This record gives sequence, structure tokens and C-alpha cells, in this order.
Amino acid sequence: MNDKQNKVKRRDFFRDSLRTLLALALGGSAGIATRKLIAKDLVWQLDPHKCVQCDLCATECVLDLSAVKCVHAHDMCGHCTLCGGFHRPDAVTFDTAAENQLCPTGAIKRNFIENPYYSYTIVEEKCIGCAKCVKGCSSFGNGSLYMQVRHDRCLNCNECAIAIACPAEAFQRVPSSQPYILKGKQAQA
Repeated sequence: MNDKQNKVKRRDFFRDSLRTLLALALGGSAGIATRKLIAKDLVWQLDPHKCVQCDLCATECVLDLSAVKCVHAHDMCGHCTLCGGFHRPDAVTFDTAAENQLCPTGAIKRNFIENPYYSYTIVEEKCIGCAKCVKGCSSFGNGSLYMQVRHDRCLNCNECAIAIACPAEAFQRVPSSQPYILKGKQAQA
């Protein structure tokens, strides 16, 4: 009689174990599916308030030309003749000559408005994401230039190589419905 009771207990044990394993497998699968759905609703973005202009956005992106680009908060810009984001600190003259420009690719275009004001425009196709202009604008200007992940270029990698390398931990996942972290008056919109 003890053998029958042991067999029943053993049979119950195996049945319960199988049910538990099945429940864990289903729960794990549901968790993975939920995580993938949530990940699709999130995109990578660079917080301009944490960015230290380290130049890694230009070199660490998996794309040949980084998805991180300089953007300009026009409402913050002073439109100065001497723009810290446009001119090299050691510029001899403050004109548009290449040797006086801070950007290595000429991605910032300067247009005369009226004396002493100029408008500055970023040519994103030329921007490599080096952040030299952002560093200059933050050091010698009002910080109207800043870096952002451009989602029309970004692959939204599961593990962003730039985010891993970022010394300031400025990269974060944000909802795809609000993919940009902005500076200036436009940030309140």
C-alpha cells in the first residue's frame, strides 16, 4: 500500500512540476513580448542638459554618418557677429572663411541680417555629430546649439553604441510620441 501511495505522490509531483514549468514558460514568453512592444514605443534621445560635448556621437554610432546632429534653438540665439559656435576661438577675422570656422565640415551657414546680426543655420547633411560647435556655443555663447538624435536617421538599436560610450549618461529612452528633448522656449510647447 505504501508503494501505491508513493506512486500517486510521484505522479502528482511530476504533473504539478510540468504545470509549473509550463506556467513559467508562458509567463516568460508574455514578458518578452510585452518588453518588445514597450521597446517599440521608445526611442533613443540625448538630453542636451546632460551632454558634455565629448565627440563620441561622431565616432560611436553604428552608422557611417552619425544619427546625432546639431540643432539650433533659434529663439535662444543672440545672432551675434562673434558666434562661439561658428568661429574658432583663435580666429584672426570674424568672416566666413573656412580657416575661421569651428565646424570641420562647414555644416553651419551664416547669413547677414543687419549690422551686427547674423542668422545661423545647421546643414544636417554635413553635420557629423562632433559637437565642436555646441561646445563653442556653450563656452562663449548662450547655448542655443545642442545635440539631438535625428529619428529619420537613427536605427533605434536595442543597445545604442553611443549611449553605452556616453560618459555623461546623457542618452535615454523616451516615448516615440515625444521623441525630442528641446532647449529654449520651444521646449515648453
